[in-house]
Amino acid sequence: METSNSKKVIVQTLLRRVGDDYAMAEKYYSLLSTINDLGLTKREIQLIAFTAVNGNISYSSIREEFCKKFNSTSPTINNMISKLKKVKVFVKDGSKVKVNPLILLNFKNNIKLEIKVEHNE
Repeated sequence: METSNSKKVIVQTLLRRVGDDYAMAEKYYSLLSTINDLGLTKREIQLIAFTAVNGNISYSSIREEFCKKFNSTSPTINNMISKLKKVKVFVKDGSKVKVNPLILLNFKNNIKLEIKVEHNE
């Protein structure tokens, strides 16, 4: 396929199967971090995915569940939340901290992403 500036467009289809909603969310946010050069750590991506699947990270029961599942602490969660709010991945909705609706998907569904990487001309 040719574009107007005579560069070829290469199309590659990849398929990745995952075990559950959380695994799908983790893959999605890993890709977002990579493609946007966010430099998120694995634990931060886990927190984002966990929050996306659970709806928020504000309630103590949800935080405790995250801490148990990922061997983390409440102060660590607070530090990550602060960073993720600065880069606008997390937003405050009233008293709740949630994933920014612009990047929140329903991870019960299959996801098909179209990622374009273009030359800066």
